[in-house]
Amino acid sequence: MKLRSKIYLYSSVLFAVLLVIMNLVIYFMFSRMSIDNQLDQADAETVKTAADLRRAGRAISAPELLRAYVPIEGMLRLLRPDGSGPAPVTSAAEGDISRLDPEFYKDKHSGVIKAGGRSYAFVTVPVIWIDGSVMNVQMFKSLESTMSTLRVLRLVLAGVTLFAMLPLLLSSRVLSGLIMRPIVQMTATMREVKHSGKFTRLKLDDTSKDELVEMGHTFNEMIALLESNAVKQEKFVSDASHELRTPLTVIESYASLLKRRGLDHPELFNESVEAIHSEAIRMKELTEQLLLLAKHHEEWNLSMSMVDLEQLALSSAKAFKNAYGREVAVTVKGRVLGYSDEAKLRQLLFIFLDNARKYSDQEINIALESSGPESIIRITDRGIGIPEAELPRIFDRFYRVDEARSRQDGGAGLGLSLAAEIAGAIGARLSMESTQGVGTSVVIRVAAMKGEQS
Repeated sequence: MKLRSKIYLYSSVLFAVLLVIMNLVIYFMFSRMSIDNQLDQADAETVKTAADLRRAGRAISAPELLRAYVPIEGMLRLLRPDGSGPAPVTSAAEGDISRLDPEFYKDKHSGVIKAGGRSYAFVTVPVIWIDGSVMNVQMFKSLESTMSTLRVLRLVLAGVTLFAMLPLLLSSRVLSGLIMRPIVQMTATMREVKHSGKFTRLKLDDTSKDELVEMGHTFNEMIALLESNAVKQEKFVSDASHELRTPLTVIESYASLLKRRGLDHPELFNESVEAIHSEAIRMKELTEQLLLLAKHHEEWNLSMSMVDLEQLALSSAKAFKNAYGREVAVTVKGRVLGYSDEAKLRQLLFIFLDNARKYSDQEINIALESSGPESIIRITDRGIGIPEAELPRIFDRFYRVDEARSRQDGGAGLGLSLAAEIAGAIGARLSMESTQGVGTSVVIRVAAMKGEQS
């Protein structure tokens, strides 16, 4: 069963049940009030009859007095404890109740009884008779008029229920349509996205603030995110293909050259092997960076702990000097600690140190300091700098400020993008300041202790 049909069915049944319950409550309340009112009237009449019988004494015979008080539709009788007494007096149309078995009551009693298929209000009042004995004055008063009114009320309520179901069914259909409209639009949009490949968004009523509109906004946000990711993925695949094509072309060219003439020319052989080896290393580094960028932060197996940033900077500077023969000066203001993953933070330092090495021939400096809840690592070089207009894109994948020189230096445009991913994973914040012809300064901010936000 479709959701629209379920909403229509459930809401219709719910409204119908509520309407029936309401009508039943109305009927039974009116019925109870009407019967109680008839019992109260019969009780008052019976009490008055009993009082008049006591006052009359022997002056008027009991049958004559009973005829004076007998209800229009009912019966009056006097009853002794043994069930004997004067003949009951009934109205002309109520002969059936005279055949009811007599029953004596010690106390006052009232209720509804049935006789001959009809309902009667029954009241009995004990009274001390003239001879000192206790007798019951019992009145039976027909409830036929009340029952007739209740029958009419049942018909009216049944008719009202049936007629009320028409607008209820209509309103249920309208309600199901209102609820389903954004869902239907969303489904149609999803189908359109599936078949056309276009990231279509829902048209929403911004004046409404209900949950369905919020769901539509969430859907549009999801579509926008999917579109953004699709664009990034397409660009990433295109750029990755472009980056891999260059070393593969170089390797293929030198391999072909070796195949044709390599053995006859030793210098050509050495040049080709060196070029193939260099491009293979570049491809390996590029592939490793691509694989790391493709992973989510949850897959990086981080090991967060308190890190002595001074020791980290000194050991990184020493390793960098041994690898590239470049001096890295480390300056520290007091003891500086940070809460981070030491291995990933070291990798972050190496990325920025390597970037500084490529674009600066002078000394590189690492400065450490504490600033409230943060610890700051600043890597500064005195290289060529970066144009201010290029800084917002510097962490994009495959982005190069100088395309030709970056290729010459072996860069694929992934280093700074990888640095941004690592920083996001370990909770660090990156910023970069640069002036052309003066140099570049990269700032890494990490939490000074566990629980602090960097």
